[in-house]
Amino acid sequence: MQRIERLGTGIGWRPEIAEAVEAMPGIDWVEAVAENVCPGHVPDSLLRLRERGVTVVPHGVSLGLGGAQRPDEGRLADLAARAEALGSPLVTEHIAFVRAGGALTASQPLEAGHLLPVPRTRDALDVLCENIRIAQDALPVPLAVENIAALFSWPGEEMTEGQFLYELVERTGVHLLIDVANLHTNHVNRGEDPAKALGELPVEAIAYVHVAGGFERDGVWHDSHAHPVPRPVLDILADLASRVSPPGVLLERDENFPAPQELERELAEIRGTLATAPAGGRTVRFLSGNAAQSTDPARQRLALAQAALLSALVAGTPAPEGFDRVRLKVQSRALCAKRADVVAKVAPELPEILGTAAYRPAFLSYAQGRPMTGGYRRDALAFAEHLLDSGGPGDAGVRRELERWWRERSGPTPPAAHPGARLVRAARSALHRGRPALRSA
Repeated sequence: MQRIERLGTGIGWRPEIAEAVEAMPGIDWVEAVAENVCPGHVPDSLLRLRERGVTVVPHGVSLGLGGAQRPDEGRLADLAARAEALGSPLVTEHIAFVRAGGALTASQPLEAGHLLPVPRTRDALDVLCENIRIAQDALPVPLAVENIAALFSWPGEEMTEGQFLYELVERTGVHLLIDVANLHTNHVNRGEDPAKALGELPVEAIAYVHVAGGFERDGVWHDSHAHPVPRPVLDILADLASRVSPPGVLLERDENFPAPQELERELAEIRGTLATAPAGGRTVRFLSGNAAQSTDPARQRLALAQAALLSALVAGTPAPEGFDRVRLKVQSRALCAKRADVVAKVAPELPEILGTAAYRPAFLSYAQGRPMTGGYRRDALAFAEHLLDSGGPGDAGVRRELERWWRERSGPTPPAAHPGARLVRAARSALHRGRPALRSA
């Protein structure tokens, strides 16, 4: 395992707060969402930070290393290009799956649009280990993977989170990005003890730590990254710092950005927590390495389980046996809300055309039972197409503007009102795009 350089205290770089981040005192490094950075067009703000000696780390969200499929070569190449463009000492991703279905299950490919937990089973661990080895071979710098927050648990799990992560590190040599806010989330939502998880971790594998805020509603903690960091999360950070001195700590904030002074206050609170934590540490014994084994049977079993779960979450099929159906409904609503938010960002013209108040309920109505299969930009087009096919919007001027927007981005002729004409148009559109036609709504 390669040693990770000391990073210090940092903050998540987002375009909305780029100017504020540049002006903040004492920022040693920043983390940027990898998929939002184009290697040939790195934002000027990040270039200026790099020129000042501020480290920039790309943080991926779409690889799906915990999925049953092997990592996509194109996505890996993109992540590698971003690391090289930013001169980064490492890259990070998540222990999660984000898509399911497809060839392994002979079913429609499905996308979650968000990070979903993998089961802590031997099958899932075998697949994850091989996927991480593939990623490590394709990346020019070390990889660190993050524990994620979850609203629900998988039935029949065979390991605790700490045990799962310990064996993952032992078998692959991968670094860890430990999110203490996610440990708090899993404490509230799944009854897991953060101290027990920290006690089982291979702490010397930690590359850095995430700290973020959230909120609790009806007994469920939502890891929003849009609220101040609460005291319980700082307490977990202090517990971790008493066991090991993490190379880096980073404040995450993704939306609902406060004034720069508030972000600086949170950073000062994080620094204070680290400074006052009692010095400590322990020696972790690494087990002997395990030889890589064929994962094909495990991939098949994991693929079927993940496809059944994701179909229940995004396509309205029955919940697989053993899952908490109430929690799956909460997760399903959260995924729909996430889709609405991201589509509004990648296609900001839609809420402008429809009106902010009308856009969200219209999109949530569309998303119920209509899974995302081709990314957020295609989702935006499908949403507009659905509105036009169903006779909306009611205002003729708004409809004309929406038709114009859809036509400019999709290429084929605009939707027709007659069902037969819609099917003919859908077939032509499918041939044009090289994909199966979707059933009309």
